[in-house]
Amino acid sequence: MKNTKLRFPILVALVIISGLSQGMLLPLIAIILENRGVSSTVNGLHATGLYLGVLLASPFMEAPLRKFGYKPLIITGGLIVIISLFLFPFLNTIMIWFILRLLIGIGDHILHFSTQTWITSFSPPEKRGRNISLYGLSFGIGFAVGPLLTRLVDINENLPFYVTAFFSLLAWLTVFLLQNEYPDQINNDMEPVSIRSTIGRFGKVLKFAWAPLLPALCYGVLEASLNGNFPVYGLRLGFDVHLIAVIISAFSIGAIIFQLPLGLASDRFGRRNVLLFAMLIGSVIFLSASIFEHSAYFLLAAFFIAGMLLGSTYSLSIAFLTDTIPKHLLPAGNLLISICFSLGSISGPFLGGLAIEHLPNISFFFLISCILFLIFFGLAGFKEEKQLPLADQRWNF
Repeated sequence: MKNTKLRFPILVALVIISGLSQGMLLPLIAIILENRGVSSTVNGLHATGLYLGVLLASPFMEAPLRKFGYKPLIITGGLIVIISLFLFPFLNTIMIWFILRLLIGIGDHILHFSTQTWITSFSPPEKRGRNISLYGLSFGIGFAVGPLLTRLVDINENLPFYVTAFFSLLAWLTVFLLQNEYPDQINNDMEPVSIRSTIGRFGKVLKFAWAPLLPALCYGVLEASLNGNFPVYGLRLGFDVHLIAVIISAFSIGAIIFQLPLGLASDRFGRRNVLLFAMLIGSVIFLSASIFEHSAYFLLAAFFIAGMLLGSTYSLSIAFLTDTIPKHLLPAGNLLISICFSLGSISGPFLGGLAIEHLPNISFFFLISCILFLIFFGLAGFKEEKQLPLADQRWNF
């Protein structure tokens, strides 16, 4: 008999630690490279390594998941992250750090894809909003604490890497308590799983569910830019490292507080409506931040309110997609969510670094505001009747 009581808590704990490692790594390396005199453009490009790993691994993820199940993939992904974190202090060059970031991106993607798909597959419709919100909340808690670990750099530059690797190891060991499970297999879609068939399923998801992918793209831009570019921009505004860490954490704290309420609101008022509201008001908030960017108190409040509204966009993207596509397409759909998130995470720091270096008269926050407004228009133009009908008898599962 399967013991599933520990399944959800362990998966949530893994997501917390994953958020912790990402939340620590982005601002820490950005600050270290800035202090070494590395240009903001190179600094931004360096931050893309984490998300480039996600893009490189994505086409190859569905086949091993269906063959080996969730547990072996989670173990593999966690091990890659732990080893890479331990290696940072010993391989201290910019190029090797980029490679280690890429490996952490691959490991984190394996872990996130497996846990995310596992949670969405066993969550019943009446608990889906709650479970996915708790998934996002867990990541947000870790991500909020992560930047605070950058303060350890004042004691020793290597200490944040060791502390994060240790916590990752503890969470990773709990995976061995779980019993392995496999994704759903559907009789009318039993073609051999390969890169070609995965790309074919990508096409099915994109045809009917392109709008649910936009919030994930947006969150990738937002998360990577605020954690990868803002430390550099904040230092140039005259803020110290401790204040920058607190401001970044304010966004994550706001997301933590409103993650579950927004998930429940999306169940009641519709995910698209909640996302439209969040994107529009978020755009206004960052436009205001561009005007009052020299006020630390205003930025602290702006990041907190923006986190309340926008910190749930990734989990709402997952929920929106899960509602829209049949269950056997969830692995491909979750891969696309991760790909869109990674594309946003790669483009965000790059565009942000270019803007900071080559557009000194234009606020970094104005760029964020424009991106949020574009996503708002994309969601507004989505025709819900084009979604894949869940009652369509072709998808009899």
